[in-house]
Amino acid sequence: MLGAVRFRGGGETGVRQPGSQGAAVAMADEAAKLDEALRRQGDTVRRLKQEKASPEEVAEQVAKLLELKAQLGTEEGKHKFVLKTPKGTRDYNPKQMAIREKVFNIIISTFKRHGAEVIDTPVFELKETLTGKYGEDSKLIYDLKDQGGELLSLRYDLTVPFARYLAMNKITNIKRYHIAKVYRRDNPAMTRGRYREFYQCDFDIAGQFDPMIPDAECLKIVHEILSGLQIGDFLIKVNDRRILDGMFAVCGVPDSKFRTICSTVDKLDKATWEDVKSEMVGEKGLSREAADRIGEYVQLHGGLGLIEQLLQDPKLSQNKLAQEGLGDMKLLFEYLTLFGIADKISFDLSLARGLDYYTGVIYEAILLQPRNAHKEEPVSVGSVAGGGRYDGLVGMFDPKGRKVPCVGVSIGIERIFSIMEQKVEASEEKIRTTETQVLVAAAQKKLLEERLKLISELWDSGIKAEMLYKKNPKLLNQLQYCEDNGIPLVAIIGEQELKDGVVKLRVVATREEIDVRRENLVEEIKRRTCQP
Repeated sequence: MLGAVRFRGGGETGVRQPGSQGAAVAMADEAAKLDEALRRQGDTVRRLKQEKASPEEVAEQVAKLLELKAQLGTEEGKHKFVLKTPKGTRDYNPKQMAIREKVFNIIISTFKRHGAEVIDTPVFELKETLTGKYGEDSKLIYDLKDQGGELLSLRYDLTVPFARYLAMNKITNIKRYHIAKVYRRDNPAMTRGRYREFYQCDFDIAGQFDPMIPDAECLKIVHEILSGLQIGDFLIKVNDRRILDGMFAVCGVPDSKFRTICSTVDKLDKATWEDVKSEMVGEKGLSREAADRIGEYVQLHGGLGLIEQLLQDPKLSQNKLAQEGLGDMKLLFEYLTLFGIADKISFDLSLARGLDYYTGVIYEAILLQPRNAHKEEPVSVGSVAGGGRYDGLVGMFDPKGRKVPCVGVSIGIERIFSIMEQKVEASEEKIRTTETQVLVAAAQKKLLEERLKLISELWDSGIKAEMLYKKNPKLLNQLQYCEDNGIPLVAIIGEQELKDGVVKLRVVATREEIDVRRENLVEEIKRRTCQP
């Protein structure tokens, strides 16, 4: 029997195998088929682009084309990465993170000062948990593909997950804050702080309490945070869903159109009354007479005087809901006066807040541009906080429909970040991106072991310390590193210092140097950097 024929040089690698020619032909056929499929898919993509098909359809076919190219395994098939963040999202560099941390610290310390506990919930919920809670904004919910038999969606806000959390755990009384990312399938306007992924900072009070006391505290919290951030003049608009619903009723709006007309009224901060009226009549099917009656009310704003005026209004005084809302609004203003913040609050009948779940007081904080020669009144530069009372939301999740009254506020953190970043850029203020208190430095060569021993002592004592990752760095380079990074102190060791049992502590700003006993160094660094 003839064995396999070996090529010169021995080994099995050169063995001719029967049928190898057939395998090569099959591979060539497969490559030809792939080439043809690639050509057809390329034609499909070009045709869709010419026909201006939907971006989703084009993207789907492009993905198939790339998959075929990858199978082909040619240079052409290598996918080039587009280095960008997804639309409506952003990266934060260390400087931006330092600003963000400062903002969060102010907000969290305010929430804690008012006795709030902190919770967290999953970034996605069952789709049915979120559906039907946001009115017309429900179309902005991000749905996830079905995995493991559950239909899921990314959370749209932190309020609905909070209500689910209360119902699930049978909690009827809590004061909580929650800071986390939420997601909206929106058209982003990043220059105006509008993103698809962004942080919300929520504070809520759940429980049965006497009217308007928790509501007034939420407004006080907004006032404290915006004052503490020092981002400019602001105004907090307040209204009540019951006043709005009563107003719609007396103006002749059918019950079935209350929520949709409410969403249109909510656009008055961005659109003219004529545009809003046109949408009510043209798109929402409201009669022109009813729209005109609404117009008489929604352009009113003021304080206690306006509340008193509306309590006597011939039409509104006949509506029970409106009277309840106006009575509570009067009480709210009395509490806000006691808190000393009533001058920053405006009762504004155009404020509607489009979300379906609000049942009582609603509010929104806006930043104002200063008055100038051409404008008589300050101009709004956008909402930075909003919230209100939602007494029915928890009951929607409770199997027995038990209600837990809730009121809360959400701080619009992205817009605040944008404003603070602009302020820092304009002032050319140097932002520290680390909290390092001291750099451990060497005055001579061959002192790496001593630097490592000293920095370890400092770390173990809770001191924030750094050193350069070189065996023999120049002293000048070490001092320059402190200047560049805003590190206030340098702990310098040299041969003489080691003999004397001291460390030379240098103040970077003044260049003052003192010898400190090694055992006293930690205490001296803490004293000079005000760390308890």
